[in-house]
Amino acid sequence: MFPGIIGYEDSVVPQIVNAVLSRHNMILLGLRGQAKSRILRGLVEFLDETIPVVEGCEINDDPFAPICRRCRDLIDEMGDKTPIAYRDRSERYVEKLATPDVTIADIIGDIDPIKAAKGGHAIGSELSIHYGLLPRANRGIFAINELPDLAGKIQVGLFNIMQEGDVQIKGYPVRLPLDVVLVFSANPEDYTARGKIVTPLKDRIGSEIKTHYPATLEIGAAITEQEAWLRRDRDGSVEIPVFVRQIVEAIAFKARSDQRVDKRSGVSQRLPISCLENVVSNAERRSLASNESSAVARIADIYAAIPAITGKLELEYEGELKGAEAIARDLIRQSVQMVFRQHFPSGDFKPVIEWFDMGGSLKLSDTATAKTILAQMERTPGLLERAESLAPSNARPGLRIAVAEFILEGLHAMDKIGRSEERGFIGSERKTGQELYRDYTLERNRYKKPLN
Repeated sequence: MFPGIIGYEDSVVPQIVNAVLSRHNMILLGLRGQAKSRILRGLVEFLDETIPVVEGCEINDDPFAPICRRCRDLIDEMGDKTPIAYRDRSERYVEKLATPDVTIADIIGDIDPIKAAKGGHAIGSELSIHYGLLPRANRGIFAINELPDLAGKIQVGLFNIMQEGDVQIKGYPVRLPLDVVLVFSANPEDYTARGKIVTPLKDRIGSEIKTHYPATLEIGAAITEQEAWLRRDRDGSVEIPVFVRQIVEAIAFKARSDQRVDKRSGVSQRLPISCLENVVSNAERRSLASNESSAVARIADIYAAIPAITGKLELEYEGELKGAEAIARDLIRQSVQMVFRQHFPSGDFKPVIEWFDMGGSLKLSDTATAKTILAQMERTPGLLERAESLAPSNARPGLRIAVAEFILEGLHAMDKIGRSEERGFIGSERKTGQELYRDYTLERNRYKKPLN
């Protein structure tokens, strides 16, 4: 019913269908990045493809039931010779973003002194009215995005037009029995500090439909795949392994449940979309720098995409103290650990861990060729062998490198090995009992605390 809307088949869509069948005005209530605007615009597909209107009419008047003075007079004068035009469904969808500068004249209409002067009409005449956006959506759909941002006095101006169909324009009473569906979108009232929906207006909205974020990682990944710009125009391609897609999506899921991220603000689905686009761009940049025709996205590319994450996180006080970038890195690490456990639930990486603990180190350059990095990884015993479950030995070098790096990052996320900016992946930084006792003794002596 709504092309491009994924994950609402059993929740939001049936409620919208019920509202349409009930001829209700409706409001979509949900946090940012939940496809509210796209759903509103998708409603236009349910309108008739074309309709006849009186030619030149500002409010799409039905030739058989005109409601504006000009069309009534024209039909009385010309009868069956009244000129007719046809309006496409896209012309009968009117959308307005609620901003503080919106006025009643914008929404309902105003007296136009220039029209009155040119036509020789009295200022109080109905022929002097300049119709606003709502009347111009007659026989169609009128949508207001971010309804709480609309000033209270403007919301009050919608009361009669929604219920009784009559309005007053500059004190002049006008009866406008509009055939229009009013649809709104809003963030939950308990979150927004910019304004609220006045109670009588809420009472006149027939159906309140709550949207939500993707329920599963698979649904979220399908949305991100659909929306992200991944198919670039340059020669060659960037391959995105399934675990990279899952990690990028898991970042948003982890952020939505993290205590350091503001729950009332939410974490938009735009976060994984922008992040995955940056991941592809970094892999593309690496292939250009190393003069390779194609590239495979790696875990390092996700860390390079941190700028696409930090701006989409509204942090609580604790998170602000730590910093958005540190929170983003921590979320990536948590996501890597979660996805790593899914792909390697009972993996034996003892040879790899022991090699690092015995002094081995592996620093992966962002500009080195795949052949060079693969040669470095071959020095780590058991690493490429364990990677064969996701990348067989005959797979392209870039994919084998991506899987091996995924294993290393997963071991680091589980505190099996360490990692530093200078040396790359190194042995575990976990301290022995003797080292912990030594450090505690030093602290005790510094503050003269008794030893427990």
